[in-house]
Amino acid sequence: MLALTDHDTLGGIAAATAHATVLGLTLIPGIELSCQWAGRGVHIVGLNIDPAHAAMAEAHRCQGQVRQQRAVRIAEKLCRQGIAEPLAGARALAGGGVVGRPHFARYLQQAGYVNSYNEAFKKYLGAGKAGDIKALWPDMATAIAWVRRAGGIAVLAHPHKYKLTRRKFDALLEEFRAGGGRAMEVISGRQQAQLTLQLAAMAQRHDLHVSCGSDFHVPDQPWQELGAFGELPSECRPVWALWGAA
Repeated sequence: MLALTDHDTLGGIAAATAHATVLGLTLIPGIELSCQWAGRGVHIVGLNIDPAHAAMAEAHRCQGQVRQQRAVRIAEKLCRQGIAEPLAGARALAGGGVVGRPHFARYLQQAGYVNSYNEAFKKYLGAGKAGDIKALWPDMATAIAWVRRAGGIAVLAHPHKYKLTRRKFDALLEEFRAGGGRAMEVISGRQQAQLTLQLAAMAQRHDLHVSCGSDFHVPDQPWQELGAFGELPSECRPVWALWGAA
């Protein structure tokens, strides 16, 4: 079983479905939607969605517009850092798809401005760097509604990355649950077992099912290898138990 949840795009689902059939995999169509809560960015994963639903077309269009605007702003910032033609380079690597920071990172590496993909983020694209552009994403309620309308399950992605206090974490989960969110990711790539247990306890506290995943983005990232993640704690209720109750 494999879930494809690209950031703000459904562009890979058709090809993934064809390959999954050949390989004997069950593909779970999904998407990872960027949004905002209380002035900070959070990500909502939509699992088992209907990619052809009008709600997904709306989400794809809205998120694509925001990402295009952000790509232009990132390119402007990189140009000021002495990077030549960053937008054209990133667009070429995107192959006609939505341009994201990974495309800029790959361009910076291929053009010789950095020695590795990771260095591109550390030097130019990561938090607080020149290419760290805050986009005008929709609010969390909107992202959850898109997923629900398309028949999917809304999952709060990698909550430990938001660096929230316990009080704010509770507030986020309460609002997520009230808005129709059904599950929380408790394993994202390779992580410490203690963190998994802590997140699982929070999910139980807020009556949420749980998901797990490798958070795979690109090859050669040992902590995010495709399919590499730990087992869910036995007391957790897996998100796939909700497929029939979407």
